[in-house]
Amino acid sequence: MSAQAPDRYAVIGHPVAHSRSPVIHALFARQTGHSIDYGRLPAPPDGFLGAVEAFRREGGRGLNVTLPFKAEAFALADTRSARAQAAGAVNTLAFDGERIFGDNTDGAGLLRDVSRLGLDCAGARVLLLGAGGAARGVLHPLLDAGVRRIVVANRTAARAQALADAFGDARITGCGLDAVAPGGASAGEPFELLVNATSGGLADEVPPIAPMLLANARLCYDMVYAARPTAFVRAAAEAGCTRAVDGLGMLVEQAAESFFVWRGVRPDTGPVHAALRAALDAEAANVA
Repeated sequence: MSAQAPDRYAVIGHPVAHSRSPVIHALFARQTGHSIDYGRLPAPPDGFLGAVEAFRREGGRGLNVTLPFKAEAFALADTRSARAQAAGAVNTLAFDGERIFGDNTDGAGLLRDVSRLGLDCAGARVLLLGAGGAARGVLHPLLDAGVRRIVVANRTAARAQALADAFGDARITGCGLDAVAPGGASAGEPFELLVNATSGGLADEVPPIAPMLLANARLCYDMVYAARPTAFVRAAAEAGCTRAVDGLGMLVEQAAESFFVWRGVRPDTGPVHAALRAALDAEAANVA
C-alpha cells in the first residue's frame, strides 16, 4: 500500500524566491510529526487568482500570502476572521472544498514575539510608525491585548488620523512624523513599545524620530528583519534603548499561527527562531 501524499501548502507572492517560509514550515512539520509539502508559488502581479485556482485544483490545502496580494486574498476569501476583517488584508488562506477561509496572522505574530521578549502589552503605551498595511494589521491585536494608548505617526498626518478613525477606538490617535521628531509635540511622551512599520525599513532608512523616545522605550521593534541589524535597530541601540530587535521573531510567530489555522497544532517557535537567527548570522559572516 502506497503512503498517503503529504498535504500541500505554499507561500504566494511577487517576488517570493527570497521567502524563508518553506524552511520555517519544514521545521514545524518535523517538530510536530505532520506530513506536509510546503513550497514557493511565484505569481505575476496580475496573476494571483489564476495561480491560486491552479494550486487548489492540484490539491493545495492552504497558502500564505505576501506582497502584493494581501488585498486580493481578502477579496477572494468567502469567510474571514475578525482580525483579517479589521486589517482589511489576508495573509493566510485555508481551502475546505469550495470554501475559502481568510485570516491575518501578522498582528498575532507581533504580539507573541513581544511577549516572548518579556513585554506585557496590557496597559502599555505604543508608538506605531507608519500607517500602511503593516501598521493596520497589528492594530486590532494590540487593542485586544489591552494597550492603554496607541499613537500612529506617519509622514502624512491625515493618513495616520484616517487609520485611527477607522478603528473607532479612543485609545488610538494619529499624527505626522513631525510630532515625534526632535522638538515635536510628542517627542517627550513615554512609550513602552515602539514599532517601526514604515516602508523605509526595507530601504534601511530610519524615520526622523526623537532619540529620547527610542532611549526611553522598553522595547524598540522593527517589523523588517535582515542578516545585519536594521537601521532602526541600530538607531535605537545608539540612542540607549536596552532592547532593540528586528522582526525575525514576528515572521516565525505569524507562521506558527498559520500552521495552527491549517493543522490545529501550535509549534514550539523557540528552536525555529534560534535556527533562523543562526542561519542569518552565518550569512552575515559570509558577506563580511
